[in-house]
Amino acid sequence: MKRFKDSLKIIVGIIISTGFMYLAFRKLNFQQMKQAFSMANYWLLIPSILILFISHWLRSVRWKFLLNPIKKINVSSLFSALLIGYAANTILPAHLGEFLRAYVIGRKRNISASSTLATIIIERIIDVFSIVLIMALTFVIYPFPSWVRKSGYLMFVFVLGLFIFLVVMKKFSKQTMKFIATLLKPFPQKLNDKVERLSRSFLDGLKPMKHKRDYFIVFILSILIWLCYWAVIYINFFTFNLVAQFELNVIAGLVLLVITTISVVVPSSPGYIGTYHWLCQISLELFKVPRAIGLSYAIIIHGLNFFPIFLVGFTLAWKEGIKLSKVQKEEDLSKL
Repeated sequence: MKRFKDSLKIIVGIIISTGFMYLAFRKLNFQQMKQAFSMANYWLLIPSILILFISHWLRSVRWKFLLNPIKKINVSSLFSALLIGYAANTILPAHLGEFLRAYVIGRKRNISASSTLATIIIERIIDVFSIVLIMALTFVIYPFPSWVRKSGYLMFVFVLGLFIFLVVMKKFSKQTMKFIATLLKPFPQKLNDKVERLSRSFLDGLKPMKHKRDYFIVFILSILIWLCYWAVIYINFFTFNLVAQFELNVIAGLVLLVITTISVVVPSSPGYIGTYHWLCQISLELFKVPRAIGLSYAIIIHGLNFFPIFLVGFTLAWKEGIKLSKVQKEEDLSKL
């Protein structure tokens, strides 16, 4: 049954991605696309890759602050686990890489993977709040299409609801555990014990940071992380000479950042193939960039985010003795 569900997720993801790739490639001027690739300045990919890895290092530093109340872990170990997880996300469906990085750091540093997973969920909540804030600030200058605003509202409402739910679970942890135990009564005792253990570990991971200044540091780190993402987008406007040709500016980079972030939320095949390309393309169309050039830009940016992370993450996974191609069959991973 589990294998069937995993296969179904992959098939559905591929169908969705294929649909979006069709939207991106339909009625495309391939000659214009070829010309865009031939005239691109690929040397600018070097600083882009460097900034991308800096953003992931900053993520690891922020993750350390979220984990400190549970256990102090050095940034290099967190950086390694994060890259392994991100590499897994490029080839596995349903954000399984997030579970994998919780498993990796749990195995390396003798910490409950369920508790670690709780900090990753908090991290994602911070990310959504950050992108909604960027969207709100950008909206003052640039009027987003209605579907983008609605997507932002939905993300905000969902994440706010999730945050409140987690706070309530933590505040009333005893009642939460009793409620879970009541729900599990009809099931075998072995399953009950496992779920209760995982639930307790997860709740243990929902701890406030140790010092008030840590919240400020996490806030600053979040700003720096998203500035890095924006910088990669903006630098590569120059890769395709979009600034001179179409007068793209700082705001265009922020608009592109907000809209393409939605691709992470939309279900698709591993690596956000199709969804990212189409959303990037239609974002640039808002600024009169032809579809062929927009898709060329999307392919390069997607590859920039895909291949370096995969290669480094795969190498680190190999050193850890983890086979990404077989991670769905890892029994230990199912024991989060």
